[in-house]
Amino acid sequence: MIARLLGFVAWQLAGIAVGVWFALRGAQGWGVWHVAFCVAAGMVLAGWLRFAVELRPALRLLSWMREGATASDAPVLRGVWGELVDRSRRRARESERALEQSQARLDDILEALQASPNGVVLLDAQGHIEWCNQMATEHFGIEAQRDLMQSIGNLVRDPAFVAYWSHGDFSSGITMPGSRSTAARPIRLAVNLHRYGEGRTLILSRDVTAVEQAEAMRRDFVANVSHEIRTPLTVLTGFVETLQTLPLEVSERAHYLNLMAQQASRMQGVVSDLLTLSRLEGSPPPGRSESVPVAQLMTQGEQEGQALSTVLGRKHTLVFPETETLGNAALLGASQELRSALSNLVGNAIRYTPAGGTITVTWTVLDGREPGRGAAGEGELAVRDSGPGIASEHIPRLTERFYRVDRSRSRETGGTGLGLAIVKHVMQRHGGRLRIASQPGAGSTFALVFPPMRVRSEAPVVAGK
Repeated sequence: MIARLLGFVAWQLAGIAVGVWFALRGAQGWGVWHVAFCVAAGMVLAGWLRFAVELRPALRLLSWMREGATASDAPVLRGVWGELVDRSRRRARESERALEQSQARLDDILEALQASPNGVVLLDAQGHIEWCNQMATEHFGIEAQRDLMQSIGNLVRDPAFVAYWSHGDFSSGITMPGSRSTAARPIRLAVNLHRYGEGRTLILSRDVTAVEQAEAMRRDFVANVSHEIRTPLTVLTGFVETLQTLPLEVSERAHYLNLMAQQASRMQGVVSDLLTLSRLEGSPPPGRSESVPVAQLMTQGEQEGQALSTVLGRKHTLVFPETETLGNAALLGASQELRSALSNLVGNAIRYTPAGGTITVTWTVLDGREPGRGAAGEGELAVRDSGPGIASEHIPRLTERFYRVDRSRSRETGGTGLGLAIVKHVMQRHGGRLRIASQPGAGSTFALVFPPMRVRSEAPVVAGK
């Protein structure tokens, strides 16, 4: 500061010197007032020249600040202006650093929202879309770039959402179909709106299709269990009242007791299958320390199938592979569960195949050549029947508990409606899958497909038939 003051004084002295020099060169006879005027003029001129010199760095500083005042573009100046630039540069650098940190935090927040399994839409005070994540575009059928700053009321036209948005009371949410929902594959969304900031709105959407399906299955399960147990209980109660109130012959009593035993057995079967499902769902997956020979499974399945055919009074042709052809093939897993899975498939085939039909059971180690059947090294235990077949719309639901294609026919044959649900759980626990192929009038094939890690076979690998 002192240096600039001394510089200003030096400029003034130079102006005085110029004024004196000009006065001395002037015409003779000038008075003292003329000399004073020249000196004053020199000082004023020096002041303006000094102002012009100082104005140039000031203009550069002002231009830098008008253009955004970024630290990297700061001009190089000296003196007071240089110090002012240095201070401004430091302030600009601090502002840039703070802005970068804020932008980084904002990017992290947006990245987290983008990775959210829920849909997120940010609306301004007028209901225009300011931002949305990818999940929201799938839920509502909007596009992040195309529909930016478009009114949400013009893009989402579902009546439930329109009424919700128009009412303005967002204390509770709504459930609406998703943009990709179809009759074959319904999608249900839980949508909640929340006010924030200065009139802005946050939309949160969540896919609750699985939750609603699970709730519907729970209701159906409770209703079906109640029905399955209430029906035989009603029959038992009626027979008990009959036995208590009416004088019956010995043969009549024997007949009623036989019917009561059948109903009690039916209830016992339902309870037993429910307990089996509960045990399967609550226990850890089986290891691979236990092995079950496929030949042993086949022998037990054939014996149980013949016994069931005798009980039902139907004559079927049961075709099982010869024990010698199976070699040392074995499955690694829980023997009781594997026997239960095969027994349920054979039992269903016998129940739903008319008398005189054929049930064929095969064991195959797949070679992976047939598309859609399985990978090389997988083991397939298949049960094929010559029954009436199943329409395609029923196949995806066959493994649901108590689901029946023909309810009356199932009860006549003594099925509980839980067999395929048990089979599905057994296969899931063993890392395998249940493959179902059927056509009306052409019979059905239910195949248990085991992963190679569960298959031990010294028999030759052959293609599926």
